[in-house]
Amino acid sequence: MHSERDQRRSSRRAGAGLLAASFLAVAALSGCASDDGAAPTLTWYINPDDGGQAAIAAKCTEESGGRYRISTSLLPRDASSQREQLARRLAAGDSSMDIMSLDPPFVPELAEPGFLAPVPQDVIDETTEGVVDGALAGATWNDEIVAVPFWANTQLLWYRKSVAEQAGLDMTQPVTWDQIMDAARETEKQLGVQGVRSESMTVWVNALYESQGQQMIENPGAPIDELQLGIDSPAGAEAARVIGTIGRDGLGGPGLSTADESASMATFQSDNGSFMVNWPFVWPATLGAMPELEEDIGWALYPRMTEDQETAPPFGGIMLGVGAESEHPDLSYDAITCIVSVDNQAEYFVTNGNPPAKEAAYDDPAVIEEFPMAAEIRESLNLSKPRPQTQYYNEVSTAIQQRWTPTEAVTDRTPVETQEFIGEVLRGERLL
Repeated sequence: MHSERDQRRSSRRAGAGLLAASFLAVAALSGCASDDGAAPTLTWYINPDDGGQAAIAAKCTEESGGRYRISTSLLPRDASSQREQLARRLAAGDSSMDIMSLDPPFVPELAEPGFLAPVPQDVIDETTEGVVDGALAGATWNDEIVAVPFWANTQLLWYRKSVAEQAGLDMTQPVTWDQIMDAARETEKQLGVQGVRSESMTVWVNALYESQGQQMIENPGAPIDELQLGIDSPAGAEAARVIGTIGRDGLGGPGLSTADESASMATFQSDNGSFMVNWPFVWPATLGAMPELEEDIGWALYPRMTEDQETAPPFGGIMLGVGAESEHPDLSYDAITCIVSVDNQAEYFVTNGNPPAKEAAYDDPAVIEEFPMAAEIRESLNLSKPRPQTQYYNEVSTAIQQRWTPTEAVTDRTPVETQEFIGEVLRGERLL
């Protein structure tokens, strides 16, 4: 069974790679012909993947009927470097910013100063129909759709069935953070969480707040002197209790301070694995590395903070935006409409492991075969909440990363100290 699945996966990825390679050759030729009447070449700034975006670019180039070509330009791997490059180019009025793959937190920062071209209403109508709730929220700023959802991402609670059974947890019912923390203690196993000082810490902290119905920024879009922060709150005290307890009690293992998503997955795959919060990429990655674990892996919605309140899982993914100075905004949005089609989103999920933003893509038989937890991913995305949507996101996220790490140092003072620090930074009284 594993070998057949692996063959299908390899075949699909190889196909995506061949499409990408063939497109690069076409793009190189088109660059030479751009001055003698060839169709306009649209530049798509993409985040690193397994070749899926380049393959879609080739497909949509062909389907355009000669109206445009799409050339891809690779952004840096880490989010902060992507943000820096995009912001610098947009601020300089770079006319090559035709299509951009945007991490959701970038959207308010780029929309607020007018760096993004307005999304035409007909494009909004076509591209947002049937999109999961989390992706719609991530594409919205000041009550307007300012980008187009491409793919969406969320974290599930992954668990080792044997450990859950040993701890006596009924995983057909929602579970809380306290329950999985107790289970890890009882079974002397480790939790897979991301404790490294990076964007993943902001993701974790925000999910704990949102799962209690509390936003860390209560009035997104407000100017600095009117910004209302909800970090110092009862929800903040509970979030700090969970993170601080996991750190001080060693429930995340000895390497928690440097644990990112890949390190958390390695912990989960080891003999010490128990429960893990992580993105869906861990499923194909684990089957590829340790197929013998397949029968012992289960999945559920992100843990609740309390038994009687629905969880609010993290939201991630990619939005597509068009630069305000692009020379071809209409063609760029036409290309984006092709890029985000249901078929392309489903294929991208199967070949690259990035979940669709459109709900209909989860009904694709190939998706269900490759990701048997597709229904849970779709449900999680409809419950998910984005990270703080603010034009000051870099300052907010960096402050959270600094104040909530290392996890063993997080106490009930952390929320108030974080809120005070962010206020001082925004007022120019302190530096990050």
